[in-house]
Amino acid sequence: MHDQPGSQPDASVSYPSAFSRRTLIRTGAVAAGLSAVGLSAFGVPAPALAAPGDSGNGSSGKPSDEVPFGPVTVTDGGAAGASYARAVRLSTSQPGRSRTLLATYQSFGGLAFPLFRSDDDGRTWTQHGSVLGATAAPGLYVQPHLYELPRAFAGLPKGALLFACNFWPFDLTNFSIKSTNIQLYASTDAGLTWELVSTVAQGGPPDTTNGATPVWEPFLLLNKDKLICYYSDQRDPSFGQKLAHQTSTDLHTWGPVVDDATGTEYVQRPGMTTVAQLNENLWIMTYELGLPDGTYPVHYRIAKDPEEFRFSEAVALVDQGGHAPNAAPVVTWSSSGSNNGTLVVSDADAQDFFINRDLGAPGRWTRVSSPMPAGYSRFTVPLDSPGSWQRPGLVFVITGPTFNDSFDPSKPHLIQAGVISLD
Repeated sequence: MHDQPGSQPDASVSYPSAFSRRTLIRTGAVAAGLSAVGLSAFGVPAPALAAPGDSGNGSSGKPSDEVPFGPVTVTDGGAAGASYARAVRLSTSQPGRSRTLLATYQSFGGLAFPLFRSDDDGRTWTQHGSVLGATAAPGLYVQPHLYELPRAFAGLPKGALLFACNFWPFDLTNFSIKSTNIQLYASTDAGLTWELVSTVAQGGPPDTTNGATPVWEPFLLLNKDKLICYYSDQRDPSFGQKLAHQTSTDLHTWGPVVDDATGTEYVQRPGMTTVAQLNENLWIMTYELGLPDGTYPVHYRIAKDPEEFRFSEAVALVDQGGHAPNAAPVVTWSSSGSNNGTLVVSDADAQDFFINRDLGAPGRWTRVSSPMPAGYSRFTVPLDSPGSWQRPGLVFVITGPTFNDSFDPSKPHLIQAGVISLD
């Protein structure tokens, strides 16, 4: 977690003094009447979620033409803070029908983590309930991550859904956030209902000041006989912030904290882990490295074991034109493009994507233009695996506003989706 990257803060947006802009809460707005937070989470009626723009009244489930499209509107995020969109593509489908996509995002209005569904490869969307619902405990819910189990694990069947988020309990008596909590939920009915399974990690209240002790930004991965939960961790007094993970074999109990990446100086702040598998023997972890000058250059590490990134060299991602992507990276891997497949990286500032077809080799990164708008922690799902999409090199993209725009009432707060081509 870090302060706003890239462009200068919008002077029309009121940011807090107690928390940085990137804590996604404005204390002044809370004190003024919870105007910028999820009102329903505090037992206060909130506006209903807007109907999905451009999405019609439902989708047929028939396979769509295999061509890039978008952006189309998943929904109008409405309230301030709509961003950090996430999606998962379910592994099963009926013959002749598309594989279902589920999507969500963080917002400070309406239900916590509204869930949307598409059965036509992302062209149209309908609301599919929400992960937490109206009975969620009072607090803010941010930084979602959706994950489908690729095989049976810990008593759950193959195809069960896991969901991780960061829960900030709210004390209504003194208008304060009590703590940050990485929570894990599970669903066995394709996201219709969810159950809280466990709390992975707990830290202090949300505060990006070095010396504070919160936790941020979960990312899930099942490897061998363990579920790995990666996150950003400010609790270690040796580092302003580090990247860490914990593992579980039963989804209820979690092992010790293991470091994944630390800065070479206390003031550096590695954050926002995402991980992808390159082949049977290689994994890549991308992250931002917060520097004292206010930039957050994207870095990555490659390892033979997704629990051993701490032993790998940190490499700054720079494309062949000398451009360094900045902040909130997300990495995925597509089997298309070469014998090594294609790495796809998105950052917070660029509308283009950064790709590498040489197993992440430095000096081999290039850019692919895209009609999909830039967004805070924009998310990608390669469409190579079996399903209605068979044309190689296509990637589903879902995004929300950039960080500053997500708090600007004069800007649209749309969650948008589309498909791009890497070729």
